[in-house]
Amino acid sequence: MRPGWRRLVVAMLAIAVVGGSTMACGLFGGKAGNTAGSKESPDWKALRERMVRDQIEARGVRDPKVLEAMRAVPREKFVPENVQRYAYEDGPLPIEDGQTISQPYIVALMTELLEVGSGDKVLEIGTGSGYQSAVLAAMGVEVFTIEIRPLLCRTARERLRKLGYDSVHVRCGDGYGGWPEAAPFDGIIVTAAPERVPDPLLDQLKVGGHMVIPVGAFYQELKVITRSESGYEERSVVPVRFVPMTGQAERDAQ
Repeated sequence: MRPGWRRLVVAMLAIAVVGGSTMACGLFGGKAGNTAGSKESPDWKALRERMVRDQIEARGVRDPKVLEAMRAVPREKFVPENVQRYAYEDGPLPIEDGQTISQPYIVALMTELLEVGSGDKVLEIGTGSGYQSAVLAAMGVEVFTIEIRPLLCRTARERLRKLGYDSVHVRCGDGYGGWPEAAPFDGIIVTAAPERVPDPLLDQLKVGGHMVIPVGAFYQELKVITRSESGYEERSVVPVRFVPMTGQAERDAQ
């Protein structure tokens, strides 16, 4: 790994906290199996199996559809080549445009909290690398995903196309307003933190559907918001640290 990448990863580890513990525990040699220094091609399937067993099932994620998707999606294809060896370690990794791909456990946890499955329709705000979209697509979900950063948007769209995730629709732009022409959605997942939940996203959630979203400024909570016939129910799941939601959400916070 080039020094610049390593400094970025270390910086992210310093702030990436879930439930009071560092999100990327063992990133450079934890239980997931460090392949650094090996000249042989990694056994990606075995690393995925170990990731699911040690990082995800061990922390309480039980939905078999989520576990199977996490075993199936090649996370190494969603990170730059020079950090692929760390793709199945227990932490976030740097991707294009100075951003990161989330820790595998957080991806699995947020996916399970959505409570969606084959035939459902999900809105994702913050495409990033496209990995979360791919996990949902592997579960048979139709995904509408919006990315505000043009480089990430173009890269993720091309990557998902090449990997055959045809049920993912990618839009470049500000996700604050959602995707109204495709609404309502069975679930909404947000991978950047606004200080308050955007009203347009609440409006586009189907009755009975769940929104999984980190909310807050420096101190953030991962929340699940469920829409009922009479309104919205909200519960906090775990403290998290995500990048802030930019665009209209950022302007609303000023």
